Amino acid sequence: NPALMNKWYNEVLGLASNDYGVLFKYNTRTPKESGGASLQLGTFKKDSDYFGKDSQQYMINFRVDNLEAFLEKAKKLEVNIIDEIISYDYGSFLHIEDPEGNRIELWQPIDGTFDGEVFNEMF
Repeated sequence: NPALMNKWYNEVLGLASNDYGVLFKYNTRTPKESGGASLQLGTFKKDSDYFGKDSQQYMINFRVDNLEAFLEKAKKLEVNIIDEIISYDYGSFLHIEDPEGNRIELWQPIDGTFDGEVFNEMF
């Protein structure tokens, strides 16, 4: 049900939708100018359960400003919360599921963690 999914992604994650889904505009400034505009391609073992169910082959990771506030909002909206907030030296993470059972990763990064990393040019 695309209309229901668009509504859920708008209410829970604040993503504005159009007739085709959700449109993202990538920040074209360099990472140093924007404080970390980057895209990560992560690879996992075939038998990894990181994505949730076996049929899910990828997971979207959204950056958030305040994971604690998001968690409270998600509980009020009765979002399926997979785990508790987990923190690392590069940020904190939380996993939720959309109404169709697709796992979504939320990341509150620690700014400056990836300074000095090698970035690949997209275009």
